[in-house]
Amino acid sequence: MPDADVNNILYATYLLIVLASVVVTVGTYRIVLSGARYIRTLTCLNSSSQMYFRMPSTVYARFKEHLFYAPLFRSRHMKEVQLFGRWGIGIIPTRLQMIFLIGVVAMNAVLCVNGIEWSQGSSADMLGHFRNRSGTLAVVNMIPLVIMGGRNNPMIKMLNISFDTFNLVHRWFGRIIVAEAVVHTVAQTILVVKLEGWSAMAKLIKTELLFTSGTIGIVCFLFLALHSSAIFRHAFYETFLHLHQLVVIVVLIVLVMHLQGLSQLAYVQATIAAWSIERSIRLAILVYRNAGRGGTRAVIEPMAGDAIRITVKIARPWSFQPGQHMFLTLPSVGLWTSHPFSVAWSDTEEHINSEKGLVMNRQDILSNQKTTMSLIIRRRDGFTNHLYKRAENNQGRLDLAAIVEGPYGGLTSLRSYGTVMIFAGGVGITHQVGYIRDLVSGFANGTVATRRVTLIWVIQTPEHLEWIRPWMTSILALDKRRDILKIQLFVTRPRATKEIHSPSATVQMFPGRPNIDTLIGMECEAQVGAMGVSVCGTGELADDVRMAVRKRQGQANIDFVEESYSW
Repeated sequence: MPDADVNNILYATYLLIVLASVVVTVGTYRIVLSGARYIRTLTCLNSSSQMYFRMPSTVYARFKEHLFYAPLFRSRHMKEVQLFGRWGIGIIPTRLQMIFLIGVVAMNAVLCVNGIEWSQGSSADMLGHFRNRSGTLAVVNMIPLVIMGGRNNPMIKMLNISFDTFNLVHRWFGRIIVAEAVVHTVAQTILVVKLEGWSAMAKLIKTELLFTSGTIGIVCFLFLALHSSAIFRHAFYETFLHLHQLVVIVVLIVLVMHLQGLSQLAYVQATIAAWSIERSIRLAILVYRNAGRGGTRAVIEPMAGDAIRITVKIARPWSFQPGQHMFLTLPSVGLWTSHPFSVAWSDTEEHINSEKGLVMNRQDILSNQKTTMSLIIRRRDGFTNHLYKRAENNQGRLDLAAIVEGPYGGLTSLRSYGTVMIFAGGVGITHQVGYIRDLVSGFANGTVATRRVTLIWVIQTPEHLEWIRPWMTSILALDKRRDILKIQLFVTRPRATKEIHSPSATVQMFPGRPNIDTLIGMECEAQVGAMGVSVCGTGELADDVRMAVRKRQGQANIDFVEESYSW
C-alpha cells in the first residue's frame, strides 16, 4: 500500500479515536453524575431540610451557567429562527453543542489538508492525494452519521444525551460528508480534465464503473443536502423521511461499487452493518410489542381545544417510566407514517381471553393484563388533522389497529431533588404528568428525596384542562398530595373573568402569562435541598426558564432539564 494511502487510513483512524475519546469522557462524567445523584437520594430519604445539598458548588455552577446551559449568544435557543417570519429554518445550538460542532468541522478540515504535498512534487500527485484523503474522510464519517441518526442509538442511554441533540449532530456530520464528497469529486475532475480534457471525463463516466458510481454518488449526496433543509423537512416531513431513506440506500450501494478493491470499502461495510443492526432492532421491537394477544389497538377521541386523546392498548407491555415517548403508526390512516408522542399516562387493565376460561392463578392474572398508554396530541396539519376529522365523523370515537414502537426517552429522573419545579406549555403537559405522579407517589412511600413539587402549566383557555382532567384527579387523590404538590395554572386567553377561579390553596388559576423569573425566584427562597427545573413547551417558554435558571447558578444548587423533539 502506498505511503499516501497509509496516511489516509491513519487519519481516518485518528478521527474515530477522537470521537471515541469524546464518548468515553462524556460517559465517565455521566457515571459520576448518576452516582452522585443516587447517593443524594439515599442521603435525603429521611431528611426534611437537606441543607447540605442546597448549597451550590461554585466551580460547577459556573460551568452550568456559561457552558452546559448557555445558549450560543444571549438567551435564544429553542425558539425557532424563521425566514421572513414564515418558514422555520431551525434552532440555534447551545454553546456546548456549537463548541463540539466547531471542533468536528475543524478536525475534518485539518485532517483533510494535513500531509498533502502542496508545494512539493507534481500537481497531479497533489490532487490525487487530496482526492483520496477527502474521499476517505467522507466514508469514515458515515459510521458516526448512521449511528447518531438511529432511534436505537446506544449512546443515547449510555451518555444520557437526547435524540434531539444527536439528530442535530447527525445533520452536521451529513453536511461535512457532502462537503468532503464535493472536494473529492472536484479534485478528481480537475485531475482528469487537466490531463485528458472534458471529453475523456465524459467517456469515463459512461464506461468506467468507478466514475459512473462516483457520479451517481455525488448527485445523491447533493440531493440529500438540498432536501434536508429545515424548510423542506418541516413542510413535507413524511416525504422527506422516505426520500431520505431511499436515497441513502442508493448511496450505500453505489459506494460499495465505487470502492471495490480499496481498503476504504471496510468503512462502508461498517456503516451498512450499523444501519442494518439498528433496523433489525426496530423490527424486533415492532414484532415483540404488537404481535399476539389480539395485537395493539388505539382508541381515538377528539377533545375540546383542537386536541386528540389516544388510548393505546399494547399487546406486550413495558414498565412505564416518566418522560418516555413512543412512535405510533395507524396503518388505516397512514401505513408509512410513524410519529413520536409523549406518553402522558399508563394503566393496566384486564384482557379477557374466552379460550382460557376462569382465571385461577397469578400467572393467568398477569397474562390477562394489558397495558394502556394514553397520549394527548394537538391537532395540526396533515396526519393529526385527518385523524381528528375521522374520529369526529365517527361519533367522537374511533377504534383502530395500531403499531407501537418504544419505549424511548425516560432518561431523566427527578427523584434526587428536594425541590422540583415543572413547567409545561399547552400539550407539553403530557411529558410532565408522569413525573408529577411519580414524585407524589414516591413522597407518600418515602422513596424519593423530593419535598416540594410545583407545576406551572400555561394554557390558552380553561377547556384545555379537560385534556388531563381524569389523570389529574387521580393525582390529587393520592396520599399526602397536599403536603408536596402545588399547581399554578396560567390562562393566556380567557373568554371571561369568571372562568378564572382557584379551587383551593394548592391549585390556583391566574389570567395572563407567568413571570418565569419571579416564580423561580420565589421557589428558590423556600428551596429544600437541590432543585430541579424541568420544562416542556414552546421554544419561548423553554428559553425563559433556561435564562432564569442560569441567573441563579451561583445562589442555589439548581439544575435545568429541557424536553424537546425536533427534526
